[in-house]
Amino acid sequence: MRLLLAEDDPVIGSGLQQGLRKKAFAVDWVRDGNSALLALETASYALLLLDLGLSEQDGMSVLRTLRLRDDTLPTIIITARDALSDRVAGLESGADDYLIKPFALEELIARINTVLRRHAGRAQTELRAGPLRLDPVRHLLWLRDEPASVSAKEFALLRTLMRAPGTVLSREQLEEQLYGWDKEVDSNTVEVHIYNLRRRLGANVIRTVRGVGYRIGEDA
Repeated sequence: MRLLLAEDDPVIGSGLQQGLRKKAFAVDWVRDGNSALLALETASYALLLLDLGLSEQDGMSVLRTLRLRDDTLPTIIITARDALSDRVAGLESGADDYLIKPFALEELIARINTVLRRHAGRAQTELRAGPLRLDPVRHLLWLRDEPASVSAKEFALLRTLMRAPGTVLSREQLEEQLYGWDKEVDSNTVEVHIYNLRRRLGANVIRTVRGVGYRIGEDA
């Protein structure tokens, strides 16, 4: 899953990027409002983490620009501004959540998953597809109710496919959600991950739609 982080503080930005990557998120990091809007025009993201104190354009301006474009990208404001008026303004401008610094990485991840679940219209935290259950908050996977172990990138690939069960995603779409700008991706990387997942979880867990891409499900 690919996120855009708009944060001007180099210490906070670097820490969040590294922490989220360890939890199998792909994270692109920009440091000002203009760069955030440019990134949103040129790449596809699952969610925006938006600091309010950005240069060029502040975070509130970025958010309002997005909503004026009818862009419904899930957005969580992350800021040190804790006044009630700031929280109300952020939410009324179209933010999905408002998180005050400092915060624990675990809380941020829980809020990310809650916002994404809400946008997808799901009440459950767990994702299910065929014999698989995946908990994106606790980073757990089960195969036929037995715990299963996969790598961080394999977990991220499953999470991406299981958020849209039955939907065929191309290799390019999967790469976009698994890797950020600064990651070079070999042409067969996704295929290698899928091969490893099939070996661990069963040949029919991920199905290939020839010439199109991959989907989760037992059916052909």
